[in-house]
Amino acid sequence: MRSGAKVAMVGGVFAVVVGGVGYGAYNVLNGLSGGGGGTDSKSTSAEVKTGPVTKAEIDDASKKFLKAWASGDAAAASQLTNNAAEAETALTGYRESAHVTKAVITPGPAVGTKVPYTVKATVSFEGKSKPWSYSSELTVVRGLTTGRALVGWAPTVIHPDLTAGASLKTGEASTPSIEAVDRNNKVLTKEKYPSLGSILDTLREKYGEKAGGTAGIETWIESADANGPDKTLLTLTKGRPGKLQTTLDANAQAAAEVAVKKFSQASVVAVRPSTGAIRAVANNPATGFNAAMQGKQAPGSTMKIVTAAMLIEKGLASANQKIECPPTATYYGRTFKNLDGFSIPDGTLTTSFARSCNTAFIKLIDDTKDDAALAKEARDVFGIGLDWQTGVVSVDGSVPEETGGEAAAQYIGQGTVQMNALNMASITATAKNGTFRQPILVDRDLDGRPIATASRSLSPSVSQQVTNMMRQTASWGTGKAAMASVGGDKGAKTGSAEVDGQATSNSWFTGFSNDLAAAAVVQSGGHGGDAAGPVVAAVLRAGS
Repeated sequence: MRSGAKVAMVGGVFAVVVGGVGYGAYNVLNGLSGGGGGTDSKSTSAEVKTGPVTKAEIDDASKKFLKAWASGDAAAASQLTNNAAEAETALTGYRESAHVTKAVITPGPAVGTKVPYTVKATVSFEGKSKPWSYSSELTVVRGLTTGRALVGWAPTVIHPDLTAGASLKTGEASTPSIEAVDRNNKVLTKEKYPSLGSILDTLREKYGEKAGGTAGIETWIESADANGPDKTLLTLTKGRPGKLQTTLDANAQAAAEVAVKKFSQASVVAVRPSTGAIRAVANNPATGFNAAMQGKQAPGSTMKIVTAAMLIEKGLASANQKIECPPTATYYGRTFKNLDGFSIPDGTLTTSFARSCNTAFIKLIDDTKDDAALAKEARDVFGIGLDWQTGVVSVDGSVPEETGGEAAAQYIGQGTVQMNALNMASITATAKNGTFRQPILVDRDLDGRPIATASRSLSPSVSQQVTNMMRQTASWGTGKAAMASVGGDKGAKTGSAEVDGQATSNSWFTGFSNDLAAAAVVQSGGHGGDAAGPVVAAVLRAGS
């Protein structure tokens, strides 16, 4: 123990007090002189250990690191990792920038090479103090050149939400907090609606000052991205939050949160066709990447809404026109088939749409005489790729101009088509409304941001034909089972998309009920109506 350090008992564990700042430790700090040398320095030992770390090494390395960290000795703790430079910077910042004045770190039983632990800390800033508790974990690895058992350094060692380049800070918040409310002035919090966590953080970052609040004292994660939102972890003193109204609907949001939890990876978005107002956004997992608005995946046969509109606009088909639906179809050497090889003798476009016949749509691609026709339809009518400014970070879909077999794959939502639940909900909303209304989460008057507009609308005849085909899909087609519990004027489209490396295809489903459109995707969910369908139905029932 360094000269001048004192040992005291804090809450049943020893605390090492250095320079007047106390850090509770798992136990008395010891043995550091023999456990360092973390970064890529060569071992002076005649024999460098190799192979997997042992249980005893995992226990020893993790305890020594946690003791050193808890004692506030960033230099010593960093030498017990495999990246001493980065570790020391982060550990020093924990004390000096995050202003953690005490910390009791308690490890749990190791699970393989991973050691979980809980941190019970105190954050103090300008005479204000508050307890702070959380859990994280570390991984013990073998040093590449030293052969020693070391903590594998990662920002998550400090806090589970910390990412590369981000840092912990405590002080006056960079922006005032907000009280986000739905369209009916119901308060929206990340505790009640977990999927809104990153969205609320972004809304605060962008609109906190405009909402008229005052900043408080907080501990937060400062994003590595200059344009990214900071994440508040602890509030020492509350400021006065500014009220920010969103387009969300608390009832629809609550239903969406419950619906996605039935699957390990699922997302859903609901949009009002007449205005573009976003009524619900939910993901499972609820934290982290907002797949519902930022995902990029092939949407499968839900894309046939756009394809059908394009074919009808070009006069190549109509809802009641007979078209061929064979078991397979080939275009530029690429063969496409229907599920289980089914065919529809004497079927119409509506029949092929409702039963999701792939080949019927592929057979018509030659007649368009323009491989880029679908990309143009998606952009010019449905607003895909027009730089949507929703109020938060979102991806507005992509249908690149392709040729040959790749262009044919796009007709059925495969190949290079990239969508997310927000994009597909908007596509359904456009088909229903006839005119693209860019989805928004907060009113554009709040910041004067530009709103995307499509160059043209669907004619009333085309809009009616497409939505009628969706009504048939919900009535007797592939969407019947999922939409059975939804009332009002309703329509749907199912989709399945094969993704490399997945044994089961992704399940896609989009539908409308009255003036609400919703779309969902479930990873490895199989056919569209099986998994994503019930998610959409739950949101439509709650919000329409």
